[in-house]
Amino acid sequence: MRSIRVAPVALLGAALVLTAPAAIASAAASGGASSATGYTVTPSVIAPGGQVTLAARGCSATATAGSGVFDTVTIPGGGSAAATVDWDAKPGSSHEVTFICSAPPGSTAKVRLTVAAASRAPTAGSAATPAGVRGGLGGGGPSTAELVAGTVLAVAAATGAVHMARRHGENRPR
Repeated sequence: MRSIRVAPVALLGAALVLTAPAAIASAAASGGASSATGYTVTPSVIAPGGQVTLAARGCSATATAGSGVFDTVTIPGGGSAAATVDWDAKPGSSHEVTFICSAPPGSTAKVRLTVAAASRAPTAGSAATPAGVRGGLGGGGPSTAELVAGTVLAVAAATGAVHMARRHGENRPR
């Protein structure tokens, strides 16, 4: 009886252990570039037409951020704002994003932004749609960790069902 109570906890623990590396890798992959003064560009590598988040956590007043691949953006004090990278930005190029804080004494920081290969170029007459906005069934399918975790859970469920069926058969009056 005690093993039945412990089994779900053990299965949940196994699922967490198997999926944790994928979650950590995903978080690391979405990283951005930053300066030591609290100015960040996320993500630091972006495809033409993609959107970056510009944060000025190191500035208590309004800040501006500008680069050769997007229009100048005004960032509220201590906050963040979004900018869209130009569709004609050259893949593989690297650009400086210059942050200027308007609070006295005024500070300037530079953060690197790299333009990656375009996932798809806009055609004449088509609207530029960011990849995350398209409808459909979603991403590229489950990761290896998700497949392993699912398999482990399915085997555990089947084993539990067989165990319960055998045990139920033993407890029947004859």
